[in-house]
Amino acid sequence: MKKRKNHSPDFKAKVALEAIREEMTLAELSKKYSVHPTQIGTWKRAAIENMAAAFTRQGSAPERVSAADVDKLHSKIGQLVVERDFL
Repeated sequence: MKKRKNHSPDFKAKVALEAIREEMTLAELSKKYSVHPTQIGTWKRAAIENMAAAFTRQGSAPERVSAADVDKLHSKIGQLVVERDFL
């Protein structure tokens, strides 16, 4: 029994991009890279479906907390601790 190959994401992207370009058939790409044509088709489909994710923002920069806010929160924590201890 053959051991399954684990291809790197870079390799998959390279093959999928060539498949999207359609300069070679899936059979030709299959021979060139020693990968089954169905697998190349799957990678191509996944690349096309997830292409929009490359252009989405990953979120804005985290907000900076000012020293005044930190001091205010520390005093509130102190107040709550005193109230808790009093009860």
